[in-house]
Amino acid sequence: MNKGRKISGGKYHSNRKRKKFEKHGQENKISLGELKAKKQRGKGGNKRTILLKSNIVNITEKGKTKKAEIKNVIETPQDRFLSRQNRLAKGVLIDTTLGKARITNRPSREGMINAVLVRE
Repeated sequence: MNKGRKISGGKYHSNRKRKKFEKHGQENKISLGELKAKKQRGKGGNKRTILLKSNIVNITEKGKTKKAEIKNVIETPQDRFLSRQNRLAKGVLIDTTLGKARITNRPSREGMINAVLVRE
């Protein structure tokens, strides 16, 4: 049986369009560069900050947090082509002024980049 068809062969038609909160947002890809962010309106009028570019990271080591500058993207486990484009996402291995670090949060959602140092 064909999906979206009646037994007689006619089409099922939607009785309404999608509402704004049901629609998918545009995918946000953060790249390495000078800090650039924008404010976005959320459901209920809430504001959220979305990163577009960033070169600053909050690195946690032994319970202490320090700010560091990102030099380069070393490895991206999701897709090797993203590391060539210097895209920042969760799980990405980056080279910073304090050493190698792994991003632990989702910067596209949170408006900042958090990471932990990786020991070699």
